[in-house]
Amino acid sequence: MRVAAGPAATLGDASGLRFALIVSRFNEAVTGALRAGAVEALTAARASAVDTFDVPGAFELPLAARVAAAGGRYDAVICVGCVIRGETPHFEYISSAVAHAIADVALATGRPVAFGVLTTDTLAQAEARAASGPGNKGYEAAAAAIDMARLLPRLAAPAPPRGIEV
Repeated sequence: MRVAAGPAATLGDASGLRFALIVSRFNEAVTGALRAGAVEALTAARASAVDTFDVPGAFELPLAARVAAAGGRYDAVICVGCVIRGETPHFEYISSAVAHAIADVALATGRPVAFGVLTTDTLAQAEARAASGPGNKGYEAAAAAIDMARLLPRLAAPAPPRGIEV
């Protein structure tokens, strides 16, 4: 079965914004391509700073993301990794734990934390999602981080006085 590709991520302006890019080393051929996609997007969007940090595997992404998000140095955090289904239930445990923990980091810190962790049945599926270009899931995660880093300050801004249109 072939799944249609989604629309390419569009980039906002990231000038003035700082990003932490946290990359899992496990399945490094795939995560290296996801890293490259994220860096490509952040560079194209003119991010002011991108600091990259490596962690051993996907399970370690949430803790590193929590420290980066809580420190206040970054406007957004981008997590990229790859978990490929194997012969044991390990895939389900890791995938679920990582997805929930990364979401929890964003909610606990109030900072955008983008989820660029592939969870695939095969290496071929992972490689397809990490291929170069705007369909790269690292690129898409960076685009989402840019969007959220721009949106949250607007949401948190005080409301204008009544009777004044913005």
